[in-house]
Amino acid sequence: MAIEFKTEPAVKRKISDINPNLDSRISIVGSIIGLEDSMLIIDDGTGKIDVSFSEETPHPELKTGQLIRIFGFVIPSEQVELQAEIIQDMTELKTEYLDIIRN
Repeated sequence: MAIEFKTEPAVKRKISDINPNLDSRISIVGSIIGLEDSMLIIDDGTGKIDVSFSEETPHPELKTGQLIRIFGFVIPSEQVELQAEIIQDMTELKTEYLDIIRN
């Protein structure tokens, strides 16, 4: 009998609502306001968060101002950070649907 591992579902969060004591895997939607080699700064209108990612992390070409959704793991530290698991381009999303995917 094979052992099945299930991935914990990502809980939708606004950056201001992330609780490192309760949240482990989350999804956020926001705009890139800072971009370096393997680090992003995301702003969703409620706050900002640093997001790290690796070369293996599935992601589109990234640029400042781009709207993205990130699925990742909360890293509790002095300032909460996120380790990206998947980064999706959301620039084609109609603005009326933005609140739906954020809530």
